[in-house]
Amino acid sequence: LWPWLLASSGLSALVQLVTLPFFPDSPPYLLIQKGNEEACRKAIRKLWGEGDHQEEIDDIMKEKAAMTSTKTLRVLEVIKERSLRWQLYILVTVMTTLQLCGINAIYFYSFEVFHTAKFEEYLIPYVSLGVGLCECLSSILCTTLIDRFGRKVLLWGGYTLMCSALALLTMTLSLQHQFFWMHYFSVILIFLFVIFYGIGP
Repeated sequence: LWPWLLASSGLSALVQLVTLPFFPDSPPYLLIQKGNEEACRKAIRKLWGEGDHQEEIDDIMKEKAAMTSTKTLRVLEVIKERSLRWQLYILVTVMTTLQLCGINAIYFYSFEVFHTAKFEEYLIPYVSLGVGLCECLSSILCTTLIDRFGRKVLLWGGYTLMCSALALLTMTLSLQHQFFWMHYFSVILIFLFVIFYGIGP
């Protein structure tokens, strides 16, 4: 079953490969990069239907004017530019915390936690699959929450809940040899951590 499950990811790639030639090019790409206004109008009609789309074209033209007046900076120039300093700090902080938040450790050690929780050997891969599905579903849920609460709230809330889950997981793993039911709390915390990760960072 697992080879088929792994191979199934190629199905979506195949669908994209077959259908991609039938999709129109992006209107901003056609107008800004190619300079082809007629092709841009045609793409807009194909994407949004017939009608007067002059307002959208005007927006793209404003974007083109803004891009031509903006100087392209090299990496060192971006680092030295004082006006971009805070944006750079925020970007580096978010990317660093994303890499060091513990999700890779959770995925790496989850098999051992499930094994210690006395799950049958043949069930462990399916429980691991459930962890992955939790992340997928929570990421989908995040797309609906981000417009309502904003990125900052989701980031702060996600990291706070993840820290709490990791602290509790550390405690349950330390006490798992003293209380037999502590293994199941560890499994629940792994699922919660992955859900918080999907909703937050």
